[in-house]
Amino acid sequence: MKELFDQSSFEISHHVTRRYSTSFSLGIKLFHPSIRNAIYAIYGFVRYADEIVDSFGQYDRAVLMDEFIRDYNLAIERKISLNPILNSFQHILHKYDLKELSDIFLESMVMDLHKSDYHSREDYEKYIYGSADVVGLMCLKVFVNGDINEYNALKSYATKLGSAFQKVNFLRDFRADNELLGRSYFPNVAFDDLNEKATKEIIDEIREDFYEAKIGIRKLPLTARLGVYLAYKYYVVLLRKIERKGVESILNNRIRISNSVKMFLVVKTYIRYKVNIL
Repeated sequence: MKELFDQSSFEISHHVTRRYSTSFSLGIKLFHPSIRNAIYAIYGFVRYADEIVDSFGQYDRAVLMDEFIRDYNLAIERKISLNPILNSFQHILHKYDLKELSDIFLESMVMDLHKSDYHSREDYEKYIYGSADVVGLMCLKVFVNGDINEYNALKSYATKLGSAFQKVNFLRDFRADNELLGRSYFPNVAFDDLNEKATKEIIDEIREDFYEAKIGIRKLPLTARLGVYLAYKYYVVLLRKIERKGVESILNNRIRISNSVKMFLVVKTYIRYKVNIL
């Protein structure tokens, strides 16, 4: 019966991924079936932690986060949790030795409860590493099936991709982060300070991250390469749209990619993958 409980836990992680992110759900479907459950479990874990600090403002978020971290540690110790998201994640954590990375991620989530501005470059990079890069590194451990040599060879590329994704998110959510959460992530760029020059500098930096990340995507195992490449293409297209729309749209809207464009990207990415021109 425990197997049935574990299976249902992974199914719930899958459901959470599908409900919260159509783009990541599409990408995960392109992974080999042998690694999908692990990526769903990682996504469910990071999504729930992120929801606590971003979406539950009517509750005491610090208390909720303390409880989540306590239950996370108990799940790791006991190798079971009645929280299905934590139950599925603890399986993957033990299998791929993810605790150091997931601890760093949770530290960054706690930072969001108390810190609203990242004035120094050091704080900014530390937050991005903890909130995004380590998520990519957790996924990388799954992609290479725990092979430490392959992991170390691809680690720098995975962090570049995580950083690029997070910086695009910061630009896309610039208005909401400021108005709803009172946060400003880019160093010395408050809401009223965003202009064409600052935006161009941020976009150029993201492009450099994407350039480095693509080198690593080409080296990923075949079980993961297509799905990661789709996520990469989605964010590249999103960045182009943000650049095209300009500062005014960043300050007044949340720029999105339509579902029809997402489906076009799936088809185009698959074709490029099959003819080996990633």
